[in-house]
Amino acid sequence: MTFRQFAFNNVMRNKRLYMAYFLSSAFAVMVFFVYGVFAFHPGLAPAEIGGTATIGLQIAQGLIYVFSFFFVLYSMSAFIKSRSKEFGLLTMFGITNMQLRRLVFIENMVIGLGATLTGIASGLVLVKLLLLAAESLIGIDEKLPFYMPYQALALTFAAFMLLFLFISLFTVLFFRGNNLIDLLKGSSKPRPEPHASIWLSLAALVLIGSGYGVSLAIDGLTVVYALLPVTVMVVVGTYFLFTQLSVYTIRALKRNREVFWRRTNLLFFSDLAYRMKDNARTFFLVTVLSTVAFSAIGALVGFKTVLMESIQRPFAFEYISYKDNSPERSAAAVDLIERELRAEGIGFTKLKAELRSYKLAGGNGAVMIVSESMYNSLAKAAGGKPLQLGANEAAVIQFSKEKDEKGESTGERELALEGGGEPLQITQSAAFFITGYSKYYVVDDDRFARLPAPQSSEGYYAFDVHNLEATEAVGQRLHDKIGRSQNDSFFSLAFDVKQLLQSYSAVMFVGLFVGAVFFVASGSFLYFRLYTDLADDKAKFASIMKLGLTSRELSKIVTRQMAILFFLPIAIALIHGAVALTAMQSMFHYTLVKESAIVLSAFAIIQIVYFMFIRSGYLRQLRSDMTG
Repeated sequence: MTFRQFAFNNVMRNKRLYMAYFLSSAFAVMVFFVYGVFAFHPGLAPAEIGGTATIGLQIAQGLIYVFSFFFVLYSMSAFIKSRSKEFGLLTMFGITNMQLRRLVFIENMVIGLGATLTGIASGLVLVKLLLLAAESLIGIDEKLPFYMPYQALALTFAAFMLLFLFISLFTVLFFRGNNLIDLLKGSSKPRPEPHASIWLSLAALVLIGSGYGVSLAIDGLTVVYALLPVTVMVVVGTYFLFTQLSVYTIRALKRNREVFWRRTNLLFFSDLAYRMKDNARTFFLVTVLSTVAFSAIGALVGFKTVLMESIQRPFAFEYISYKDNSPERSAAAVDLIERELRAEGIGFTKLKAELRSYKLAGGNGAVMIVSESMYNSLAKAAGGKPLQLGANEAAVIQFSKEKDEKGESTGERELALEGGGEPLQITQSAAFFITGYSKYYVVDDDRFARLPAPQSSEGYYAFDVHNLEATEAVGQRLHDKIGRSQNDSFFSLAFDVKQLLQSYSAVMFVGLFVGAVFFVASGSFLYFRLYTDLADDKAKFASIMKLGLTSRELSKIVTRQMAILFFLPIAIALIHGAVALTAMQSMFHYTLVKESAIVLSAFAIIQIVYFMFIRSGYLRQLRSDMTG
């Protein structure tokens, strides 16, 4: 048997140990390849969707590649550490240090080649389904047919083989400075009891608490300026939480006799202190990655809701003729809209309002005024409440998501116009939205007719239709013909929604993939860490069961330890993500409670299912040698 055959057989005989590493690496390759298929797809050219998707996919590819480097490096180092006894035996049988390094290099390249080919093959199988899904998600008109992605194939194969080559060369440095006795002892060497600093433990609470406090206290654009310092505070605090505060808390519980000596708690807490210390960096890494995934996806979902709410308007078509527009151009545009709608067989109701600009008395700015009848005709068509005003009364209409049709008071009492006679008493308020006018005033028709000549006048035309979905195509044609300029503007609700979704969904497509990669990676880190300690756990629990530990008690102890391993970092990440999304809510002045709850709950459910699956397999592995 040659040395290369020995290395290959070594991989095949360690399938369980290498399977997680192999599958996770293959998953990273597959995701990178799928991104490449989309990035190079001719149907996703910049001319088709404005370049948003292709640029986003290229950036995401870079992020995933950089992340894959650290991911594979961490995974490989964990595997080598778990195989230290095996390497010690090989050293004792005469293998040289250089041969040992060569063995690890060949093994890693074999796994890397297999993972790369498997990832590409899996991507080719799934890419058609993903292309079909992307058609709907990105919202382009053209279909995304399957094509042979030679560029993506070449880029993926070259990039990951280069990555595995570099990782393999870097990994062999692990053996420098390790002697035979250290390798043979592996993780069985006696370890001192973990200790923690009370000051660093307090620092964890102060840093995280301060970061939370600042995030929840600030408002508006201040959130952007506080983002970096708050992130640094929370990240550093999270590191101290796992490396110091968790160990300090366990030591404090061990000093409580009622807790420590209760049933199997002595065994549970004694082992937990070492596990927390050993897994502190893994917990920290999982928490940071999960927080990024939660925050990114939550922000994308929430931002989509904000954008969709901001673009919603009461009418399918709107046309605004500004003060400098000519009557001829305005009449031609309105006539064109009517003709296009009739040509498509779309029934409509045309509504019109004249908004006049007047100076406020005392030179304190200008306001827009509309008559009561014009306002009521628009409000009724949109399902809003009409107004009833007296001769000397006015209503203020100020559109805001924080105000509704109930008419929250704005604090204004009267409206005094320059040359407009007796001041009008503001007796009502509402929040009915007219595109382009977030705040205006409504006055009685008689008073409106008696007002002096305005500074300027603007015409607003609304076209109310019953079937909004049927207006997308005609809306696009009218948008191309009329458009938006300094003289007039045309708005089509169906077409504007399509444009927004098309641009935003491309970003959403990239964000969901990146978030999913980070979340899967965080779960893989936990999986690696768990199975790295499997051999030691088997020996430890086998010895304890000889002293009388029952199978049921074993399951209880392992389940509690695994629950902490899986849910502590995720729980911290969920709290971090909830605070981050709350701060974002303050920045947008928009409630994102529903969206945040959906995203965070989805991740929590996925983690519970993942935990139940891993727990079952791990307990089965633990019991296999004890009962076999």
